[in-house]
Amino acid sequence: MKLRLALVLRAAWIAGILPILVASIPSSRLSSFHGAILGFAKRGKIMQFSSNKFTVPQKFFLHFYVVAVIWTTVLLLMTWFYACRMVPLGSESLHYSTVASYLTGGAHIFSMHKSHSTTVKHRYSVWKTVFLLLLMEIQVLRRLYETLHVFNYSPSARMHIFGYLTGIFFYTAAPLSLCSRYALEVLRFSAHQVAEFIVKGQQNMSVIEFDLWGCMKPLIMLGWFQWIGAAIFIWGWIHQHRCHSILGSLREQRDQTDEYVIPQGDWFEIVSCPHYLAEIVIYAGLVIASGGSDLTIWLLFGFVVANLAFAAAETQRWYIRKFDNYPPNRRAIIPYIY
Repeated sequence: MKLRLALVLRAAWIAGILPILVASIPSSRLSSFHGAILGFAKRGKIMQFSSNKFTVPQKFFLHFYVVAVIWTTVLLLMTWFYACRMVPLGSESLHYSTVASYLTGGAHIFSMHKSHSTTVKHRYSVWKTVFLLLLMEIQVLRRLYETLHVFNYSPSARMHIFGYLTGIFFYTAAPLSLCSRYALEVLRFSAHQVAEFIVKGQQNMSVIEFDLWGCMKPLIMLGWFQWIGAAIFIWGWIHQHRCHSILGSLREQRDQTDEYVIPQGDWFEIVSCPHYLAEIVIYAGLVIASGGSDLTIWLLFGFVVANLAFAAAETQRWYIRKFDNYPPNRRAIIPYIY
């Protein structure tokens, strides 16, 4: 069942990546297909005001981050609770047989033997998943804040309904991809806890002692890959917020002058879409923090790169058409390269 979930997610990411790659091939035979994919991806200033068919207001971006915050928070809390109760780190006096028996349904002696051989690797992997979800939570909370308080979307700004649905899918599937290895275990554990509560009632439930330090300490004990990945994540996170603040301030200026201006500052000095570049850096940090062994997370990263590179190329073309004095040294999304 766990493998099925991973396969479904991988298939979904591949299905999202392939059309973008095909549309990016510079061939006249694919111009119609390129135009169709581009039509789905257009939004805001690069979408013609007359093209309102099958579109929704761009301010519906808010829906992405409301869904993302709720869903990521649920996954994070369930996985963190599961990790604290079933796979704690830092102590060898753990209930090996209870953990393994619950997950495998095996007998006491078999479960004890199995847990000793697999539990250390399993525990670190579960806590690594908690760490990834925690980083994702930090990201989507900031994006929700920016949508509410930094961006001021024009009432005329639109996006294609397909792009809207893709955004909803992305912020549902991305957090799930980060925890796909243990999502079903966590779900079974959570369902068991709820069922036990319903059957026994609050008075007869065993008292859960909440140890804040005990639930935080395992995260500190994770390896170098996790902390290097987190550092890269935070680097991209900070720059994305700066770039979004610049774009938000330009939106306020345009409300007064009704004119677009060339963005300046931070990574805008080297690329046209630094907020997209920062997003790629953020998800690269997640790949590194994951240890790089999960194909599902690699495919998530591949979709982010393909989607944003495709959108950045069109934004670059729009800037060049719009401004005669647009800086010629700015690339679309990858400094000095693309």
